[in-house]
Amino acid sequence: MSEPAADSYLRFPDVKARSGLSRTTIHRLVKAGHFPAPKRIGARAVAWLSSDFARWCEGRPDAREHRAA
Repeated sequence: MSEPAADSYLRFPDVKARSGLSRTTIHRLVKAGHFPAPKRIGARAVAWLSSDFARWCEGRPDAREHRAA
C-alpha cells in the first residue's frame, strides 16, 4: 500500500493569486462555508492546505461555461 503524499500549505498571496479573488471575498466565502478555511500554522500565521484548495477549485464552474455563445 502506498503512503499518501504530504500535503503542502498555501499562504494567502498564493491563494489570492490562484483563485483570482480579493481578500474580502475570500474571507466572506470562508465565513459562509463556500471556501476552505485556513489552518493556523503559527501564533500569527495561517495557511490553506493545498488539497483543500484543489478540491474547491475542482468544484468551481468554469467561467467559459457561462459565456454566451
